[in-house]
Amino acid sequence: MGIMGYLRDRMGKIVAILIGLALLAFIVSEVVRSGGSFFRDDSNELAVVNGEKVPYDEFNKKLEQNTAQFKQAGQAISPQITSYIQETTWNQYLSQILMGKEIEKLGIVVGTDESTSMVNGNSPDPQIARQFSDPQTGQFDRNKLNQFLSYLQSAKADQTQKQAWADFLTQLIEAKKATKYMALVTNGLYVNSLDAKDDYEAKNKLVNFKYATLDYASIPDAKVTLTDEDYSTYYNAHKGEFKNPQDVRSFEYVSFNAAPSKDDSVAIKAQVDKLADAFKASTNDSLFVQINSETKTPVSFQKKGGLEPKLDTVMFNASKGFVYGPYISNGSYKLAKLTDEKTTFDSVKTRHILINPAAEGGVEKAIAKADSIKKLIQGGKSFTDLAATFSVDKGSGTKGGEIPAFDVNGAMGGGQGQITPEYTNAAFKASKGDLIVVTSQFGVHLIQIEDQKGSVKVVKVAVVDKPIAASSKTQTVAYSHAQQFLGNLTKDNFDAEVKKEGLKKSVAEDFTGVAASLPGLDNARDIVRWAYKAEKGDITDKVFTVGDQYVVTRLTEIKPKGLLSLEAVKKQIEPAVRNEVKAKQLDEKFQAALSGSTSIDQAAQKAGVKVVPVQNVVFANPIIPGASLEYKVIGSIFGSQPNKLSKPVNGQQGVYVYVVDGFTNPAALANNVREKQQIAQALMQRAANQVLDALKDNAIVKDNRYKLL
Repeated sequence: MGIMGYLRDRMGKIVAILIGLALLAFIVSEVVRSGGSFFRDDSNELAVVNGEKVPYDEFNKKLEQNTAQFKQAGQAISPQITSYIQETTWNQYLSQILMGKEIEKLGIVVGTDESTSMVNGNSPDPQIARQFSDPQTGQFDRNKLNQFLSYLQSAKADQTQKQAWADFLTQLIEAKKATKYMALVTNGLYVNSLDAKDDYEAKNKLVNFKYATLDYASIPDAKVTLTDEDYSTYYNAHKGEFKNPQDVRSFEYVSFNAAPSKDDSVAIKAQVDKLADAFKASTNDSLFVQINSETKTPVSFQKKGGLEPKLDTVMFNASKGFVYGPYISNGSYKLAKLTDEKTTFDSVKTRHILINPAAEGGVEKAIAKADSIKKLIQGGKSFTDLAATFSVDKGSGTKGGEIPAFDVNGAMGGGQGQITPEYTNAAFKASKGDLIVVTSQFGVHLIQIEDQKGSVKVVKVAVVDKPIAASSKTQTVAYSHAQQFLGNLTKDNFDAEVKKEGLKKSVAEDFTGVAASLPGLDNARDIVRWAYKAEKGDITDKVFTVGDQYVVTRLTEIKPKGLLSLEAVKKQIEPAVRNEVKAKQLDEKFQAALSGSTSIDQAAQKAGVKVVPVQNVVFANPIIPGASLEYKVIGSIFGSQPNKLSKPVNGQQGVYVYVVDGFTNPAALANNVREKQQIAQALMQRAANQVLDALKDNAIVKDNRYKLL
């Protein structure tokens, strides 16, 4: 994640916290106002929420911030991750707008005295207290805060830092407003004694019963004919389940594979074979990699476990100059050469003072300042004091410049982050006690080597790779086939042409306008954009390229936001409708078996099924052991009298009959305070998300994201 709080300016850390605050869905930040220069035309209009325009460039700033966090954490930004970040950022942005409107409507504010108290009061905001705490005790250190505030007010304070601090405080104030709003909601939640009693009994009252069941699976699907009335009856009884939160679409497609052929693979291997001898003879392996490799990976020392598995088992037992390969890895032919090996420290512990070149008038002046501080330390001045005074990395500066120990790869223990290569290389070359000056992307560091522990063998391995890619011939053949198929299509003959050509049809169902990947299609943004401009039944007017596939599509379904029609959900509800029809037949079978029976054993024998005894089931966990969740059945059981043979009950897996042997009531609830607290806590934990869900449900949103993302 970069050096983060250790090798970055203090304000970098505060900005990271600022982004983190924005990640909380219910925290309001800048509420975007409509009008102004942002809205010259609709090309910048990402959405309209309750009449308020959301500009794409403003949204994109937050999107870039959130994406940067993933990158800093070492996360590869795949199409799937991109889609996740976009959706998360959108939910943040939408929440901010909707919550901001509610806060404004209610007149919730944070006054001047209150905001001042959040920084300078007896109990500063926890976010501030956490940043200025004593590293030994974890307690808030007011002197550290005052020192930082004095720096911001001084002439040498960087304007970017001052602005970041102002933005940070703005976020805290907006978060405080959101906290007040949620307090209004949660203070309105009330749990009474009856709630507590019901909850206690649902968790502790036990029932023993016997049951018999006729499974839906006992009737073959082929023997069940579904009528329009069957579908309508089920649909009308379950309409509440068919509310579509957003517009979704579906298409069917045929994919023509342009993946590398066997001949393509052989040709790439031949190229790599030719490189092998030259690689062995090379005297400048780094330059050889830069010239010949598709991936220009820097050649650096790695310890055991740092190489890919195939190399990790070979290179630590090889001699310098050994070349391994060609071998296949991650879709490429590779050659690997052991260029160097040595024994070094397992980890190095350092502290540093970071100088910002921009604030000093350039890198040379920053180096000169670091050299001056170095002389002060060599003359007896305290490194700890000088770090607190001069280091712009306030995260480590307030701790004497200390950063966690790191290994030869720059990895800090416990997943705390990654040290830059410049810093790492210099620290491993120096000796214990040395003071060295190093420049990295974060500025100029004055580093002191505090300790060097352990001993570990490290190797330097140069890797040359050539991706196994499809040749132009392979691509042309696949593309021509796709074009020919597309040219033969009409709106009505898609299935017929698929069958005629002996092709395989695939489907992508119920995706949103911001979907990035679909089943079998890793990067499908172009197709998704087409789908949101097309009409049902439309055939694409071009062949789409998705990775090593050429794709031809036909839009099959548009499900608009709101209550879905029976036609739109017919396929989805078919299994449930079939079970309801089966339930009627099984219900009649059980009714006949119950007629004249005085016990569940007699009824079960007539129906040809077994009786199963069950003990100690509670209402709060409605599971029939060995079966599944059966809400309706367990609910009926807890509403029954003991020793009374039930009527048939339609469950999830089949039709049931049962008889209750008896209930075991728990001890009387003498003190309901604990139960009330547990219920109230659960309500409050759900409150924030449910409030936002309610606001989103009631919002009128014109969503143009499919056009711009």
